[in-house]
Amino acid sequence: MAREANDVKGYVMSDSTDVFEIMQTTRAMRRLKPDPVPDELIRKILEAGICAANGGNAQQWRFLVIKDRQIKKAVQVFYKRAFDEVVGPRYATAAPPPGVTPERYQRQHAAVEYLTEHYHEAPVWIVACIESKAPPNRWAGASIYPAVQNMLLAARALGLGSTLTTRHLLYEREAEAALGLPEGVHSYAILPIGYPMGRFGPVGRGVLDAIVYQDQWGKPYEGL
Repeated sequence: MAREANDVKGYVMSDSTDVFEIMQTTRAMRRLKPDPVPDELIRKILEAGICAANGGNAQQWRFLVIKDRQIKKAVQVFYKRAFDEVVGPRYATAAPPPGVTPERYQRQHAAVEYLTEHYHEAPVWIVACIESKAPPNRWAGASIYPAVQNMLLAARALGLGSTLTTRHLLYEREAEAALGLPEGVHSYAILPIGYPMGRFGPVGRGVLDAIVYQDQWGKPYEGL
């Protein structure tokens, strides 16, 4: 696990530059402090985002940085409604995912509930969007989600917590109206960003043997 160290400006950052270590410890951080995040760090995160691959290098991505609490509260209404109607009941009945113990899954559920109630308190949101005449689809997602992952890794490297949230899309029309998105612009994710209350650590995932095949679906990959 990467240790944390203060840099010369006093920001808490990872002392590791090993991209694999950073990836392996980029947990979803759903409990965030309300403390302000310097614009310099948000800029670094955004710069990492636009380094990502995107279709034809068309760069149709757009990033809306939200600090206004009233806008966030307006979106949080739909975020919570989606939890109450869909996400919460699913968590209550689902088995733990691969690589996650029942106890850890319960903690994850509690953290999801916490974020639901405190979503609007995250000091900064980055809303990842695409500006295009075409409706949202999988091809478009391929040109925005790599940027989202880059931003999550950059936040981790800077000692900031975040998580990829898409739940607002269950009320896409209402949430995007609350965000003030114009016609032809659609959101694909919201990253709430802040200093984490907890610690970074290894992500909980299953084993490769269960999900990687070779040449034929279901045939084990010989390289494992």
